[in-house]
Amino acid sequence: MVVRDLPKVKAPVRFWYLAQAKHYGQASLKRGFDSRFSLKNFMLDSQKNNNLDFLQSEEWRKFQESVGRRTFFISVGSFQASIIEHKLPIVGKYFYCPRGPVRMSNDDCRLSNFFDELVGLAKKENIGWIRIDPKNEEILSLIKNNTEYEIQKAPHDMQPKEIFVVDISKLEEEILSEMSQKTRYNIKLSQKKEVKIEEEGKHIEDFLKLVKATAERKGVSFHPENYYRKMLETIPDGIIKLYVAKYKDKIIAANLVVFYGDTAIYFHGATDDEYRNAMAPYLLQWQAILDAKRVGCKFYDFGGVKTGEDKEGKDWAGITKFKIGFSPQTKPVEFSGSYDIILSQRRYLLYKIIQKIRAAF
Repeated sequence: MVVRDLPKVKAPVRFWYLAQAKHYGQASLKRGFDSRFSLKNFMLDSQKNNNLDFLQSEEWRKFQESVGRRTFFISVGSFQASIIEHKLPIVGKYFYCPRGPVRMSNDDCRLSNFFDELVGLAKKENIGWIRIDPKNEEILSLIKNNTEYEIQKAPHDMQPKEIFVVDISKLEEEILSEMSQKTRYNIKLSQKKEVKIEEEGKHIEDFLKLVKATAERKGVSFHPENYYRKMLETIPDGIIKLYVAKYKDKIIAANLVVFYGDTAIYFHGATDDEYRNAMAPYLLQWQAILDAKRVGCKFYDFGGVKTGEDKEGKDWAGITKFKIGFSPQTKPVEFSGSYDIILSQRRYLLYKIIQKIRAAF
């Protein structure tokens, strides 16, 4: 069955969380468990929450539509997929299924039917290939065994192959004690310097200025300004929050954080390098973690890291060191990466040639 707009999937009911914060929060504070099992528990809780990543949510589809992309949703048997249509010059359109397809249960008897629907929709929309982000090698193997089309590793991963997810169900003191000494020190230093954290959407213009300054300083490309505006306009206030750090009445750093299900997700961040000694990014993350605990979240997702040797294309070493400092004993969650189901060999070959040419310049 193909659905363009469907009733809301079980998403974060943050206002319910707020009403239950005292009871639910205290219960979660007492539940602490060893950080070595964080990865296991994150995966188990993910399964209980229907395996839905925020990028597979209806809220994310609506946001994508607000920036001009068409979206689709397919659900057959134990698999479902939230799909975003992308357009490229020369080669045309492709489908992208971020952090999906999603396996909702272990009943895989209708998996071939799911792919019949997916491929049928893609052909109807004149799609050249379908890009997927399997959760693990098991899901990837199931996909390969249930479609007649060639599947190749994508030229690049659309999402980080490693994300850093920290168990925050413990007592605040435990979370602090498991941080690196430098991270604890920098949080306290930022507090001592009287950096103040505010959570208000009205600071969008300040956030955009910081994004632009960060991009120029690091020589990287961020999304256009309208992308972030639409994100804050479209995704409900109860789900997305803009945190800003003020130092001497000036906004010097900002983070976008998403609260979804039992996980808070660090989405984007930007800083003013002139005030780097105020250590505002550390305090911003700590405040978001505390807020996530108060509304009943069990995990805090710091987003992408790279613990291997391939750290090209971004300041991965610095980013990874910063994030892992919040829980050095926790291992990153690993994914399989992006793969392409090729429907048009001619268009896909042309796409790969163009990608190689671009990479050479």
